[in-house]
Amino acid sequence: MPNDVYDILLVEDEAVNAEKIGALLSNSQNLSISKGIRFQLYHVTTLGEAIEILKKREKEFAAIVLDLTLPDAKGFESLFRIRENFPDIPTIVQIESEDESVIVRAFQMGANGYIRRDELDSNSLVYALRLAIERQQYIDKLAALRQEQVKQRELASLESLAQSIRPTITAKMFASDALKDAVPDVFAELVAKYAELLELSLEQRALKVDYNIPEQLRQLAAKLGFFKASPRDVVDIHTKALRDKCQNVNLAKVQAYVDEGRLRLLELMGYLTSYYRKYYIGLSNLTLLSSPDFDEF
Repeated sequence: MPNDVYDILLVEDEAVNAEKIGALLSNSQNLSISKGIRFQLYHVTTLGEAIEILKKREKEFAAIVLDLTLPDAKGFESLFRIRENFPDIPTIVQIESEDESVIVRAFQMGANGYIRRDELDSNSLVYALRLAIERQQYIDKLAALRQEQVKQRELASLESLAQSIRPTITAKMFASDALKDAVPDVFAELVAKYAELLELSLEQRALKVDYNIPEQLRQLAAKLGFFKASPRDVVDIHTKALRDKCQNVNLAKVQAYVDEGRLRLLELMGYLTSYYRKYYIGLSNLTLLSSPDFDEF
């Protein structure tokens, strides 16, 4: 009994061709090459309709079968726009020409496979679909593995940094326990705020807007200072926020969080140092004012 259902989007304006592909897939269930899977076909007749349905249901489609002669896109324009907007969905183009350069050009523009209309049967159609889908699944697994490796290397580096930070004068004079252990609720709030700033920082860079991230980090540093946070607490907050943000995102987003996070971590450290420097100056002045020698003047 089939245990996998693959939704296929057919973009084809010729009713005869669409009916043929639908019939071939319907008749493929008993083929040995179809063992364990079946296909559910969805049909649209224009590139505009295809883009609209893909925007709404992108993750549901396992592959796209694309006609290169659509009424609203001629030649390779349709392939270019599909690959530009939906690069993670394998796309198989329908070829009529015997010219091999057309096939080469299609692959150069990102096609994951092709089928010849005049030679098409159930076996060749299912083979092309399975090959494209399984290749994409393999690529996705590799990307997920690389993503996890990038994340784990960064987190391991941060954990090592946290372990290597020796008790400073801040820790010795003020907080003896890590914030995450002493005040877990406050720690969670600080992580959430830092994670929000990390997201805003990426948005600011991408959209060229100004969220005044330095001032928000300065305010966060002041709150950390109020709770007598140490540099290790800052690393703990950064590590937890990074771990949370890197869940269920693609490799590019993981790398963006890692790169942006390094900058913001250093910036937050600097603001916390400035906070304590001002604190100690104020504390020294109070000590001086209250000393007997000062009272004599």
